[in-house]
Amino acid sequence: MAQTPSIDLFIPKIELADLMWSVPPPTLDVAKETHDVTKVDHPDTLPAAIETLTKAFPDALFHTLPRSPLFPTIPDQYTQTVLATEGGAVTDAFLLSAIHQARLIKDEDEIAMIRHANHISSRAHETVMRVLGSAVKGGIQRGAGAGIDRPLLPGEWLIEKEAEAEAIFVASCRREGAVHQAYLPIVAAATRASTLHYCCNDREFAWGPVQPHDHRNHSEFAHAGGKEFVPQVLLIDAGCEWSCYASDITRTMPVGNGGKFSPEARDIYELVLEMQKSAMDIIKPGVHWDAVHLLCHRVLVRGFQKLGIFKSPDSPASGSWNAEEAILASGVSSAFFPHGLGHSLGMDVHDVPSVSKPAVNDTIGKGIELGHSSFYDYLRLRLPLEAGMVVTVEPGCYFSPHLLAPVRESKHINHDVLKRYEPVGGVRIEDVVLITDGGFENLTTVKSDTEWVEAVCSGEI
Repeated sequence: MAQTPSIDLFIPKIELADLMWSVPPPTLDVAKETHDVTKVDHPDTLPAAIETLTKAFPDALFHTLPRSPLFPTIPDQYTQTVLATEGGAVTDAFLLSAIHQARLIKDEDEIAMIRHANHISSRAHETVMRVLGSAVKGGIQRGAGAGIDRPLLPGEWLIEKEAEAEAIFVASCRREGAVHQAYLPIVAAATRASTLHYCCNDREFAWGPVQPHDHRNHSEFAHAGGKEFVPQVLLIDAGCEWSCYASDITRTMPVGNGGKFSPEARDIYELVLEMQKSAMDIIKPGVHWDAVHLLCHRVLVRGFQKLGIFKSPDSPASGSWNAEEAILASGVSSAFFPHGLGHSLGMDVHDVPSVSKPAVNDTIGKGIELGHSSFYDYLRLRLPLEAGMVVTVEPGCYFSPHLLAPVRESKHINHDVLKRYEPVGGVRIEDVVLITDGGFENLTTVKSDTEWVEAVCSGEI
């Protein structure tokens, strides 16, 4: 006869020190109302609970989470209780992957949390853009003594450094009740945008020559008003969490040049946007993520051929070895798009890794063109899509000197043209999508089309 499943939760007792130093843990009654569990008790009752289970199921296999920096070591008093019984055994080989499998498909409550986190983060990204645009139009006014005799007020903040952009993003999230960021924000200006997980966020934007100013005015703000930013991109990969569920959004925006992209940055931005739109055109249940990822590499190759970064068969002194398929097969596009197209998202930013990219995976290569093996080195999701999955779609294009070093002699690259684009640094555009029965729902609401981004960052709208 099947046993009715039960879940017991053990939470710390409320101690006087907890009341003095911090917010205490919930009471047993509050925890029972909050969590979908059978019973709530304190940890000092756990050994007896385990002993009761071992008597009821003497040959049962007890599953634990693996011992790692992410999970605390299980006290010996608990495992020894199990091992002391005849036939008792403990394993950490299966529980984590089972939890990951259960979390791969999100239920309605989880989707609501992820959607809310993404809406807050979307507004925070737009807030940063609008502060940049207000500065371009002179809409940020500083009162007497601002920054000299008194601190700057929030409405007087400018964004002239990566840290200032991060501060405004985080403040926007916290204003809406999102206390935590889902991960360390990545705020990278200029060529630093070529570093995928740049988390320093401590550099000033690149300035051009100082313009003439009134030497009788010794205010540093009057002097700063005569400076102009060098045209550059600002890449912000940041997202808050809501009730332990993550968001993950990247926007790349123009700084300098009146809030407009430089011609080269615009070329790369629109290519990455085309990569993302092409991916979304085919996203639906049953489509293997490998195929979506490969399509983005194909779009990148075609785009680079149009821009002249990659040679074409009809380029001077060229031939069939520079055909699209030949370049794709060479793997050279990995130097410019080195990471995976996206990953599962949920309680973790890179959610459920053991099932997203299983060690044994019989779904790979079944009627799917794969392309060069390097395309998949950092792809975190290698499964057919299913309704209820939440994934990121984050193509990018980067000009990292470290990644370009191995392809400096590539016959597929027009190196003179490449030099023109290297100062762009990098562009990434990332949205979070929910896979639905009919396709997908984009949970990210901040726009990314070129005209809108430039209009906001230039203060035109």
